Amino acid sequence: MTGGEGLLVRLDNVDKVFKRGSEEIHVLGGLNLEIPKGEFLALMGPSGSGKSTLLNLIGGLDRPSQGTIDISGEQIDALSGRRLAAWRARHVGLVFQFYNLIPVLSAQKNVELPLLLTHLSRAQRKKHASTALDIVGLSHRASHFPRTLSGGEQRRVGIARAIVTDPTLLLCDEPTGDLDRKAGDEVLDLLQALNREQGKTIVMVTHDAHAAARASRTLYLNKGQLSLAPLE
Repeated sequence: MTGGEGLLVRLDNVDKVFKRGSEEIHVLGGLNLEIPKGEFLALMGPSGSGKSTLLNLIGGLDRPSQGTIDISGEQIDALSGRRLAAWRARHVGLVFQFYNLIPVLSAQKNVELPLLLTHLSRAQRKKHASTALDIVGLSHRASHFPRTLSGGEQRRVGIARAIVTDPTLLLCDEPTGDLDRKAGDEVLDLLQALNREQGKTIVMVTHDAHAAARASRTLYLNKGQLSLAPLE
């Protein structure tokens, strides 16, 4: 299977089953999804509907129980563990639900972390991290530690860390979940700018209709299936 022209992500007949002892929990069933290059897609649905599971499958953090996942012509579900890790480091930027910043590292050093897996020199890593921090408007906070940053600033450091490798896909799990409306809007402004001005393909899981309204398309996940509208 290969991606079509202008198509970045394609999931065909994807199932995901978790086992809890002898019990099987079916989270996704026969799911199909296509995401064009440059789209900003919001995924909504009730808690436990499988939104984060779907995000993890697209990002190569988990594997489907059945079906295929094609990203830019690469069938990632067929890759070995080592090749999948290398693919993920090269193509996926993750914005976590919780900031996941290292408390003893400055904003600059936190942003540099994904670059430690590359062959860049220390000076090159610093330059790339500085550029990413500039994009998210935090150059002036580069030497600050997470505890001295606001929630919105920590989230933007997380976004800078996600984009520092210039990934193909930016995957965001509840990026505004614990922020007040002002800080949340600043994060959404930034994501929209990354999508519109830099052409980043973004998949965002959210419970917030206000956040989803910023995306170019919203899909709803319920009972393992995607739809254009929430189920009644």
